[in-house]
Amino acid sequence: MTTATTKGARDHARAQAGQITDSMPVLPASDWPWAPSDVTASTLIWAETIPGGRYATKVLGRGTRLRLTDVTGSGCVSMVLLRADAPWERLNVADTVKVPWQAYLGSGHPLLSDQARILATIVADSSGHHDTFCGTTTLTANTAKYGAGELYSASPAGRELFTLAAAKHGLSPRDVGPSVSFFHGVRVAADGTLLSSGTAGPGATVDLLIHLPVIALLVNTAHPLDPSDTFDTGPVQVLAWPALDELVELPNTEPEYQRAVLNTEDAWAAAQNGEAL
Repeated sequence: MTTATTKGARDHARAQAGQITDSMPVLPASDWPWAPSDVTASTLIWAETIPGGRYATKVLGRGTRLRLTDVTGSGCVSMVLLRADAPWERLNVADTVKVPWQAYLGSGHPLLSDQARILATIVADSSGHHDTFCGTTTLTANTAKYGAGELYSASPAGRELFTLAAAKHGLSPRDVGPSVSFFHGVRVAADGTLLSSGTAGPGATVDLLIHLPVIALLVNTAHPLDPSDTFDTGPVQVLAWPALDELVELPNTEPEYQRAVLNTEDAWAAAQNGEAL
C-alpha cells in the first residue's frame, strides 16, 4: 500500500485501526489484551505502555488503583501528582519522606501533598527499588551524559517530558515540582553518598491507591544515577481500575499516617458538601 498520495496515506492509516501494539494507550482500556490474573479487564479505566523516553498523563478519581509494571527490568517511572480540583496542591517529596520517618518507599507509604493530605498510598510493591532523593533528569545532565536531552531526541530528559505532560492540563513548568521515581533504587551510604541500587528485574510492580482526585504525570526515562553510559530505558505498563472500597481498610496504622488520612477525609468531605450546595 503506497502513501505517495493523499488517498493512499488515508487508506494506510485506516487499515491500522483497531490494532494494538505494546507501546500505546488502548482505547477503551477494557480492550487491554494482557490483563493480569488479579484484574478484570472490563474494569480497566487506563491501560497504556510507556516506552523509554516517553510520558503519559491522566486525571484519576478518588479510589482508583494504579499499577505500574517494569516490563523488562530497565524502566524508571518518575511521578508528579497534583490535586485535580485544586492543582496548586501537589506532591511534596520532602513531607513524603519526613512525615512517615522513612525515605525508602514501600507498601503502606503515603505520597503526601504540601497540605499534609494523602494523594496516594503505595498498597503493594514487588520491586522495592525506588527513589525519593534524586528527582528526574535534566536537559543539561542528559546532554552531558548521552549527547542529547531534548524532547524528541534519543535520550529525552525527565524534566522536559514533565513539562510537556503538564502542558496537556494547562499547567506550566513552574507547576512541576520534585518527583518520586519507581523501579530504580537509591540508597544512602554512611557518608551520605547516594548510590544506585539498580532495579528488581523484569515484571516488578507497584500499586498505588488514589485518595483525592489527581492529575498524574508519569515520565519513563533513565534515572539520574543510572550507571549505563547509554540510554537503555525499557517500557513500563500502566493500568488503573476503580477500587473505592479499598479506602476503608488502609495498610498503615502509624499515627502520622492516620492523621494524614483525617486531613484528607476532612478536605474531601468539605469539597463534596460544597458541590452539593
